[in-house]
Amino acid sequence: MILRIAIPTPLRRSFDYLLPDHISATQLKPGVRVQVPFGRRQVIGLLLETAEQSSIPASRLKPVSAILDEQPVLSDDVFQLLLWASRYYQHPIGDVLQHALPVLLRQGHALQVKGLQLWQLTPEGQQLSPDTLKRAPRQQQLLNQLQQTPQGMNAQQLDEAHENWRPVMKKLVEKHWVKVLEQPLVEQPVEQPVSAPLLNPDQEAAINSITETLNRFQAFLLEGVTGSGKTEVYLQVIEKVLQQNQQALVLVPEIGLTPQLLQRFRERLNVPIAVLHSALTDQARLGAWLAARNDDARVVIGTRSALFTPLQNPGVIIIDEEHDGSFKQQDGFRYSARDLAVLRAQRNNIPVILGSATPSLESIYNIQQQRYQRISLPLRAGGAIPPQIRILDIRNQKMEHGLSPSLLSAMKTHLAQGSQVLLFLNRRGYAPVLMCHDCGWHANCVRCDAHMTYHHRDRRLRCHHCGSERPADTQCPDCQGEELHGYGQGTERIETALAELFPEYNIARIDRDNTRRKDAFKNLLEDVHSGKTNILIGTQMLAKGHHFPNVTLVGILEADQGFYSSDFRGAERISQLILQVAGRAGRAEKPGEVLIQTHHPEQPLLSYLQQNNYPALAQSLLEERQAADWPPYTYLAMLRAEAPDAGSPMNFLLDAKQKAEVNKGVFILGPQPAPMEKRAGRYRAQLLVQAADRQILQQFLSPWLLELESLKSTRKVRWSVDVDPQDTY
Repeated sequence: MILRIAIPTPLRRSFDYLLPDHISATQLKPGVRVQVPFGRRQVIGLLLETAEQSSIPASRLKPVSAILDEQPVLSDDVFQLLLWASRYYQHPIGDVLQHALPVLLRQGHALQVKGLQLWQLTPEGQQLSPDTLKRAPRQQQLLNQLQQTPQGMNAQQLDEAHENWRPVMKKLVEKHWVKVLEQPLVEQPVEQPVSAPLLNPDQEAAINSITETLNRFQAFLLEGVTGSGKTEVYLQVIEKVLQQNQQALVLVPEIGLTPQLLQRFRERLNVPIAVLHSALTDQARLGAWLAARNDDARVVIGTRSALFTPLQNPGVIIIDEEHDGSFKQQDGFRYSARDLAVLRAQRNNIPVILGSATPSLESIYNIQQQRYQRISLPLRAGGAIPPQIRILDIRNQKMEHGLSPSLLSAMKTHLAQGSQVLLFLNRRGYAPVLMCHDCGWHANCVRCDAHMTYHHRDRRLRCHHCGSERPADTQCPDCQGEELHGYGQGTERIETALAELFPEYNIARIDRDNTRRKDAFKNLLEDVHSGKTNILIGTQMLAKGHHFPNVTLVGILEADQGFYSSDFRGAERISQLILQVAGRAGRAEKPGEVLIQTHHPEQPLLSYLQQNNYPALAQSLLEERQAADWPPYTYLAMLRAEAPDAGSPMNFLLDAKQKAEVNKGVFILGPQPAPMEKRAGRYRAQLLVQAADRQILQQFLSPWLLELESLKSTRKVRWSVDVDPQDTY
């Protein structure tokens, strides 16, 4: 008996092994994990199938070392989805299957996990006075802390509060003052769920349309203006699904959106909820994954890879902010979680909801092709009115640190009325360029074709492309001049300027630089909600999902760059981003205002944004795409190569182009150097394949990529293929 095993390697193939005599073939099912010798290592693979013959002589085949599971680790629907995705995205099957498993399962860990340990006072410990432990001050301190935390404390909380607490805790346990509990690795429901708010007619119609299709496939595009109550639609659909003893899978684009969504779901849904994202510990992630797989968690909320979570009884899949680029994996297994979610729903015969205030052009095209059903929420929930959007022509204006007089005047007015102001600039750091005033030298990254960003607070230069950093120069290395200045604006510089311009108000900056510490993002948001923060400056971390009831003015400091991007998706992305940020204004009783600073007020797309007319803007962009033969009217694959020298990637891509047997309807563009040719010390080049039909593209790619593996020039490069690329620049 031959076992065909998927092993995580860059090779696009499976590997054959022998079944040892002591293992019965009847025990084996596709999807079980096996341990096998691979080179000099023992690795974990997944069984794809059994066969009676191999193309390799039996004398050269090795037996598997161990069978780790009695039953497949992945549900059959997920297993089949991954096999399909491996073929479609042209990625090695072993790597694809490993991607879908929690880290501990990839390492051979058993399909079980202990809950999170929790230390809690016993009734005796609750009644004990800490004063009786004056001679044991560390025990006294720990007991006092536990008495103030009656729900108990886990190891992480204790680590933060006490050094070397375990020996002390052991003594408290031995005295029967403290007990050790096991806390489930899922979010438990609150004791008294919050009742549902009153719905407007559009929300009621949306919920009715979707719930009518439970237990059959239908893709819905829930297009609702920001603040229209899309989350309430999700919740009430999920409640119907739970009543049928089914599970719900909810995908969000970023970890930052998970806590607030989770809080709303916990307050409303009286069921355990599993949360899956990259910030979890390996143990916590496995626990949540198993809870979903075993039907102990009825709702799963997670980022992109949560799509592959096995569910015993799926009832609905929801993709929130479906337009967001984060749903496309940008390295390794380059899949689209949004597109695969639709396919998974279709195969499970359940509805899928794609929610957005600014849907992707692909989803709007699918509406036009009658593949999706559109549901519209045109009004804000609770009677809030859309913000008024104004275009500020900043040509010939005297700017103060990137802020125009009109914007500063509006800020003063809104702040004087007790409202909050949000300023958006999608560039962190103090200044994007550090330049010598005497000779024009500027600080470049030695590993990338890019300037280094100046961070004033810690006087460092950082490359936002490769992550390298160094202390900022105090003297020009070319002319030894000392007139070094930061040019351009980043969020840190705007924060410094606002502190000078508005000294009487509290200012908070939210970007990746100052939200790295644990709970930093959460604490900053709490300050905004409590009213402690008056002015908020941030990047796209603030653009979506956040509800700031007291923000009445949003200022967008730089809108021009995205409209003139070399990427054909640039205009779509900046338009979505502007409207998403604009949607933070006027979400409650107070009316909102949005000011967009621009040097190009005549830009046609700005007039659509001013009218808050995203459907017309999207239609205009679709017409441009059709005229230029870009997706969704054609289909793309990008072949990329990189190496330490500039010549090898281009040589490989030229060889690859020569190997291509171009079918009718397939066009090859390039090769050419990537727009940022050098990044992280490696030179990059790319070749674009375009086809009028998905099937034609796939028929071309499969044999071509197998041919490329045999090219001699592959030895000098790292290469990859990206089907349906989101970035073509």
